[in-house]
Amino acid sequence: MRSMSTPAWLKPGAPHDDVVLSTRARVMRNLRGFRFPHNAPPDELEQILVRVSSSASQNLPNWTILSQLSPSERDYLIGCRLISPRFPVNQPGRAVVLEAKRLCSVMVNEEDHLRIQSLSPGWSLRKSRKAASETLDALARDLEFAESPRFGYLSASPYNCGSGIRLSSMVHLIGLAHAKRLPNVLRALADRGVVARGLFGESSRAVGAFLQVSIVSGAIEAFVGAVQYLIDEERRARESISTTELEHRVQSGLEYVATSGSVQLSEALRVLAWVRWGATAAQTSGVTHRDVDTWLATLDFRGPSDEVAAGQQRARFLKERLLR
Repeated sequence: MRSMSTPAWLKPGAPHDDVVLSTRARVMRNLRGFRFPHNAPPDELEQILVRVSSSASQNLPNWTILSQLSPSERDYLIGCRLISPRFPVNQPGRAVVLEAKRLCSVMVNEEDHLRIQSLSPGWSLRKSRKAASETLDALARDLEFAESPRFGYLSASPYNCGSGIRLSSMVHLIGLAHAKRLPNVLRALADRGVVARGLFGESSRAVGAFLQVSIVSGAIEAFVGAVQYLIDEERRARESISTTELEHRVQSGLEYVATSGSVQLSEALRVLAWVRWGATAAQTSGVTHRDVDTWLATLDFRGPSDEVAAGQQRARFLKERLLR
């Protein structure tokens, strides 16, 4: 899994990547004349897939259409956030369409017929919006989408009707969490229509202070302002911890890894969170914060069905990378 192509959002030297890991623009669309995926029988899902695949083959050169994935390929795409954990890609009528540089992906028959998402490195909203828009325009040459004058583009979820666009950024707010300011900051953002979730969106937890902040409706300027506010506040919060304490926290994490034969996912994320902060402050020798971001994308989040084996696998993973 870790030998596969590195997704574009992990590119080093990205804007504000000490706080913002990646920026995503996601667009949903549904084909006119077909039921939503949750209510469509297998033969109808297959018809949708045929139409989308035909359009992709014609209009998205150098993209790859995958309808069957091995467990390691699926884990790779989930870890890189190119598909969602709940996407049943190996079931009838489903597929993922991948751009060569892994900047953009299209899930076919996830919650909606099309889920286009572009992930760019660091805080780079313009780049992710441009890639998602170009992909949508290419597919729209041969596809007709369901919309209404009253509700806009129709979605399986009423909350997503309208423009069908969700903007989000993956942020690391460990300084605010350590200063115990994170709940208040997130409540203030919620009042502006900005929501925060864990690494994999809805129903996932913000372990290690890794969060997705996103906006579904409202002005783009409001989202830009919210992310810039988070960047400024996080950097200010990080200044409040002493070098000695930060070094101690990082060292404690390394000692935990060294003495553990099994590591739970939550503990792995907490260790990597402190190592990442230490790397941005030059307190972690031989490791950069973008190294940690790559490990987050390649860490086996789901692991085997046997949690004991999964914990042992995570322990080996961390030892190989942190205890050099």
